[in-house]
Amino acid sequence: MSRHGDIGSSPDTVGTCVFQYKMPRLHNLKEVNENIDRICELIKGTKQGLPGMDLIIFPEYSTHGIMYDKDECMATAVKIPGPETDKLSKACKESKVWGVFSLTGEQHEEHPRKQPYNTLILINDEGEIVQKYRKILPWCPIEGWYPGKATYVTEGPKGLKISLIICDDGNYPEIWRDCCMKGAELVIRCQGYMSPCKDQQILVAKAMAFMNNCYVAVANAAGHDGVYSYFGHSAIIGSDGRTLGECGEESDGVQYAQLSVSQIRDARRHDQSQNHMFKLMHRGYTGVHASGDGDKGVAECPFDFYKTWVTDPAKAQAECEAITRPTIGVPSCPVYDLPSGEANGHINGHANSTNGAASKKRKT
Repeated sequence: MSRHGDIGSSPDTVGTCVFQYKMPRLHNLKEVNENIDRICELIKGTKQGLPGMDLIIFPEYSTHGIMYDKDECMATAVKIPGPETDKLSKACKESKVWGVFSLTGEQHEEHPRKQPYNTLILINDEGEIVQKYRKILPWCPIEGWYPGKATYVTEGPKGLKISLIICDDGNYPEIWRDCCMKGAELVIRCQGYMSPCKDQQILVAKAMAFMNNCYVAVANAAGHDGVYSYFGHSAIIGSDGRTLGECGEESDGVQYAQLSVSQIRDARRHDQSQNHMFKLMHRGYTGVHASGDGDKGVAECPFDFYKTWVTDPAKAQAECEAITRPTIGVPSCPVYDLPSGEANGHINGHANSTNGAASKKRKT
């Protein structure tokens, strides 16, 4: 069974560690590489203390920090694989552990003309990069990352199937369901989440584990980088939505749990009333069967929004704008130079005195 409190693991359990790294404040590649060297030493030391550890997970921004200066961000964007990831690969191979690491950012294919990606990599215990995930839903309006396009599932240690997501991604239930319907049994959410959103993020992780019958591992940053205060609360959550282990707000805190491979597969096969993925694709099977209409329930999607989004994305976007707003900027609280539809000091008939000018320094 999945469990918490020991330092070991078994043939059936994946020893999983979330490392609550203090958010660094860095400015150039030399500092980034020095920070990566520290992370590599922490992998070695953590494995010594947790000999059953199969997988170690570090937060979003833990390797680069947040480059608030755009020029610094572009200058420190890396290629994957590259010298930086080679160090992490070497550390995983030497300690015989799998690892999840954040690269902020990864050079866009059209670098430097386009913004970098916010990327996670999963490295196996042979030092091979076996999954590269680019953040699909950057934290707008602040983050300037170029969005990724897809989620992935990789067979991880002891065969546990793993998907990676990043921070604000996790606020959208669609991404969790996409990962799990592809077969993910553990969804790893690396984040650099700051106050005041602590309570909501603790809730989201537990709710998504329960609603998708999956394990969740959250690695969040801690500390203060001069701009934001990071609330920590890194956690490992069971597939029933109950927490196995959770950090407080301390820097360099660690939580560790064993995740059973057989247990989650048994639950997905045999559970009934809370088997949400099965029930979604077999809607109303009890009543359908009793009506003599087969033993599969109803598979057709009943949700008009999703049908429109797939068949006509522009229409779905317009329908969303009709109930929210038509511009990416908000004139009452301008961020950077994001357009707010302001014209001659007015928007939607209301006077507006702000000019929406962006700072030269931004979180990218």
